[in-house]
Amino acid sequence: MKILGIDPGTQVAGYGVIEKVGSAVRAVEYGSIKVNKNDVYSQRLKTIHCKIMEIIHKHKPDQMAIEEVFYGKNIKATIKIGEGRGIVLLCAALANIPITEYAATVIKKAVVGSGNAHKGQVQQMVKLILGLSDTPEPQDASDALAIAICHSHNLLPGYEPKKT
Repeated sequence: MKILGIDPGTQVAGYGVIEKVGSAVRAVEYGSIKVNKNDVYSQRLKTIHCKIMEIIHKHKPDQMAIEEVFYGKNIKATIKIGEGRGIVLLCAALANIPITEYAATVIKKAVVGSGNAHKGQVQQMVKLILGLSDTPEPQDASDALAIAICHSHNLLPGYEPKKT
């Protein structure tokens, strides 16, 4: 089963595709989607949409996972993150892929064992869990892989997706 994890953002969005076979997980591809800061905002959202759809078409994930919205002091930043999340949810819907949302503390607990883990700890555990030789960079990609790993832990044993 392939899982696409997305760390949403409107300037940089991380993505990570993992494959789960039994209890083993491996990284298939990961990276970040960077937009041109000089583009108008609507064009940046379009770029994110197009890149995520390219990833979906390339890897054909069975499931997607995304971080839940969090509330910050800067309401404008929170709204923009929400708009980025909306793009991801739209991509999943257009591709008919089930998507699950996880709180940041749940993701950290699934990967590190503590919901209060620091980003560096998450990166190191992602590296260990996936057997990578280097720490996944950029950090947005590492976060996306952590989201996918979290989702892989929450799948029912013996679940096999329908083949079309």
